[in-house]
Order: sequence, then C-alpha cells, then structure tokens
Amino acid sequence: MKFQLDEPQGGNNISRHDAHGVWVNGQPHTASVLVPWKGDVVAWAPSRFEELEPAHFEAILALRPELVVFGSGAKLRFPSPALWRGLVEARIGFEVMDIAAACRTYNVLASEGRNVMAALLIEA
Repeated sequence: MKFQLDEPQGGNNISRHDAHGVWVNGQPHTASVLVPWKGDVVAWAPSRFEELEPAHFEAILALRPELVVFGSGAKLRFPSPALWRGLVEARIGFEVMDIAAACRTYNVLASEGRNVMAALLIEA
C-alpha cells in the first residue's frame, strides 16, 4: 500500500498555528487574515473580538466562499448573528470555532476542494 501526503492542488494549507499567529503555505501571519481555499491570503481588519462589525463580514461576502470557518481566537466566542447576517442571506455557510479547530477544519475542507474560507481572528 502506497502512502503519500494528500495536499490540495494549488490550494492554501494552514501548516501551523500558535498564540502569535498562523502559517499559511509556510508563511507566518501575525494579524487577522482571510484564507481562501485558493488564491491570496488577505489581511483582515479586526484585531480584537470586541472590534468585530458588519463591515468585516461584508469583506468576506465580497469573496463569495461557499462556507466560512470563523476562528474566534484562543477561546470559542460567538459573534452576534447581526454581524454575519449578510452571509446567511447570501446562503453562505458560517461555522464558529476556536482558532485551532478552525485551522484543522479548514484544512480538511480545502483538501476536498471545497470553496471554503478561514476567517481567523488573531488578537495582538
């Protein structure tokens, strides 16, 4: 039986995370980011959970993922539904997890070729 690493072709992969940031395709990111399954990693404005506002989620909506995995930081915290209402109205799935679970879930979905986006809140 042959074993080989299963990586998405041309897709992004979150290879590491810790209290200071995440590594996407080997590149460290120490501030909040949006990680689409394919394409460029995009800086995301919020730097604290308390700063989240509808405009932050509208930036995600503009990128048209089919599913968003929101990493709320080291602790699991649920943003107000009013903040991400636009995603629901556009029929975009939205899941909330702590950042570790969000990174793992994102990698699984991205490896399946799903149009997933990780919205990772990295608090300074």
